[in-house]
Amino acid sequence: MNRSREARHHVMRRGLLYSLALCVLILLIGGVGFWALEPGINTLQDGLWLAFTTAATVGYGDTVPQTHAGRVFAVLVVLLGLAVLSLVTASLAALFVERDVEAEERQIEVDLLREIRALRRQVNALERRLDPDAPQEENLL
Repeated sequence: MNRSREARHHVMRRGLLYSLALCVLILLIGGVGFWALEPGINTLQDGLWLAFTTAATVGYGDTVPQTHAGRVFAVLVVLLGLAVLSLVTASLAALFVERDVEAEERQIEVDLLREIRALRRQVNALERRLDPDAPQEENLL
C-alpha cells in the first residue's frame, strides 16, 4: 500500500514538472512570437512579458498586440497558456491534497486497528464466560 502511494506521488510530481516545462516552453514561444510579430515589442523581455500577461489573462494593458497577426497569435497564447497554467495549478493542488489525504488515511488505519483490538478483547472475554475451559487467544493483533 505504501508503494502505491509513493508511485502516485512520484507520478504527480513528474506531472507537475512536465506541466511546468510545457508552461515555460509556451511562454518562451509566445515571447519570441510577440517579439517577431509586433513592431512595438523591441526586446525579448517585452515579448515574454506580453506572453505571460496574455497567457495568464491578466492584460495590464501596458503592452498589447497591435497587428492582426499579433492578435491571432495572442488568441493562441491565451488558449494554450490558460490550459497549461491550469494544469500547473491543478498539479500543485493535487500534491497538497494528497499529503492531507495520506495523513488522514494513516490516522483512520490506526483508529481501526485500535477498534479491532478492543473487539477481539471483548470476544475473548465473552468466550471465557461461555466456556471457561476453552484455550484463549493471546494474539490480539
